[in-house]
Amino acid sequence: MTKKKFDLKIQNIVASTCLQHDIPLIKLAEKLPNTEYNPEQFPGLVMRMKNPKTSALIFSSGNIVCTGAKSMAKVRESINQIIKNIGKIGIKIKIKPRIKIQNMVASGNINLDLNLNKLTLKLDNTEYEPEQFPGLVYKLVGTKATFLLFSNGKIVCTGTTSETKLKEAVDKVYKILKSIK
Repeated sequence: MTKKKFDLKIQNIVASTCLQHDIPLIKLAEKLPNTEYNPEQFPGLVMRMKNPKTSALIFSSGNIVCTGAKSMAKVRESINQIIKNIGKIGIKIKIKPRIKIQNMVASGNINLDLNLNKLTLKLDNTEYEPEQFPGLVYKLVGTKATFLLFSNGKIVCTGTTSETKLKEAVDKVYKILKSIK
């Protein structure tokens, strides 16, 4: 790994889990104030939490998709809070849910001035329409990571499923961009 020449901050983690228990969503929506449930429009119940500031989709099958957390600790905290809320309608979840990261979004600055026109010519897997959007979209080969690159060196990375994969992808893109300069 290269010396830290950039700063990176996780902005959002999308994670899923299964509680292995059916959840009566109507009962949950009636009991809790921080929920929205409209089964005619969408089969899941939306639960918004203030601390940590996250949202979750809860399905009657017990499947949950949680979004908005900025760390794995906050994802776990959110899932535990959901389990506690479900307990308020008399359902006890006995398992320790296995959490799977579906996507991570991070942003930062790699402290390089980037010539996006030049990068479009030198790199494969890019999309750059400056009239539409000021950033270059770059899909990093061999990974699931996709980057938004801006001329001032700011970046956004999405598509990774762990902090390790995120850091590896950013390291890799940094080396590629540095070699083109």
